[in-house]
Parts: sequence; C-alpha cells; structure tokens
Amino acid sequence: MNSRKKQLEAFDRLLTIMDELRAQCPWDKKQTMETLRHLTIEETYELGDAILENDLQEVKKELGDVLLHIIFYAKIGSETNDFDIADVANEICDKLIHRHPHIYGDVTVANEEEVKQNWEKLKLKEGKISVLEGVPKGLPALVKASRIQDKVAGVGFDWEKPEQVWEKVQEELQELQVEVEKKDADAMEAEFGDVFFSMVNYARFLKINPENALERTNKKFIGRFQYLESKAKTLGKELQDMTLAEMDVFWEEAKKH
Repeated sequence: MNSRKKQLEAFDRLLTIMDELRAQCPWDKKQTMETLRHLTIEETYELGDAILENDLQEVKKELGDVLLHIIFYAKIGSETNDFDIADVANEICDKLIHRHPHIYGDVTVANEEEVKQNWEKLKLKEGKISVLEGVPKGLPALVKASRIQDKVAGVGFDWEKPEQVWEKVQEELQELQVEVEKKDADAMEAEFGDVFFSMVNYARFLKINPENALERTNKKFIGRFQYLESKAKTLGKELQDMTLAEMDVFWEEAKKH
C-alpha cells in the first residue's frame, strides 16, 4: 500500500487536474452543482453495484469517480468563495471528533449500540429538532425505511426481541389479506406498505441489509431469466411461444448453475 506521503501526493495531483480541467475544458467549465447532481447519484449506484459484486478492482475505479465528484463540487464552491476542499475535510473531521467522545473525550461505551445511541443524542444537542431530520427525503423508499428505523432505535424506540418483530410482520400480513378480500385498492396499498416496513424492521433485527438482500435476489433472477432466454434462443424459440412448463425446465437448470 502507498505511504501517507504518496497518498497526499495523489490527492494533490487530482486537485491540480481539477483546476486545469475547470480552466481549460469546455465541458468541465460549464458544469454546475445542479448539472452534476444526477451524475453523482449514478456514480454512487455504480459503486454500490461493484460492492455487491465484490469486484474490488471495480470498487477502486468507482471510488475514483465518486471522489472526482467531491473534488468537483468543492472546486465550484471555491469559485464562489463559499468553501473549498479544505473546508469540506475540516468540517467532517470536526464532526467525527465531536461525535466520537468515546475516542476523543472521556465518554465510555460498552458496544456498538451505545455508540449509535450517543451519536443520535449528540445530534439532538447540536440543534436538530427530530432524530429523523438526517434522513434524506429523496432516498428510495426501501433505504429510507431502513434509515428511519435505525434512527429511532438509536434513541430507544425499538422492539426488544426479533420474535416480537416477526409477530408484527404476521399481524401486518393478516391486515393486508383482510383488505385484499375487500378489494379496496387504497387500503391494500397502505397495508402493503406496512408489510414492507415491518419486514425491513425484521431484517434489521436479523442484521440483514434489506437493500442488499433485495438486490441480491434481483441479480439472481436476472441471471436465471437470461439463462432461460439463451436456452430458448438455442432451440430457435421465442419465450412467448413456450409454455410455462417448458420454461420451467430451463428455470430449474438455471438454479443449478
């Protein structure tokens, strides 16, 4: 691995390149925080994909893309004299020191849960009205549900045992079934949301990341379905012309692969 000196040299090189691109490249000169925003989101998702694939070379590449965006935003901020990369780095350093009194102060913690609880208490002391203020409104619903539950658990609003959460899941499923039988579309949607929310909570108790779990299933399904498509193509058939029984043969083969 690189020495701290080499790491700092690489960071300085990136800062210099950013200065040059911003001054000389027509595309880079035109960019604003607003035009970069959707690209940053895309890069973050690509990083997430690489992590789930456990492709460390791709993780390295995507981390570089995300780091470039951070440098880009900081450069734009410096041009309006609002902040630069040093301000960004110092801000997060100060926050980390303040929120880790068990490392930089005289607070004692017994485990990870106490660290999380202290974190939420400190944020409230910083002037936040609600522990849920830190949950971005634009998060995808599944991720948002997980973050909400993490936040409220940090201040003690939580179940005591996984079994209690599973009972809640079953209760929500029964309530959904009642609305399904009534054929009330709005009520069904509301109860379906409750089922999702309780399942996300159960995943938390099982120490499963629900987003990762669902994406894992997505990737598994895609792989099996594409196997099915390739087999059908080998036979010169279109999927829409095959029976479910015929497709199921290849689906079972795909599961073995």
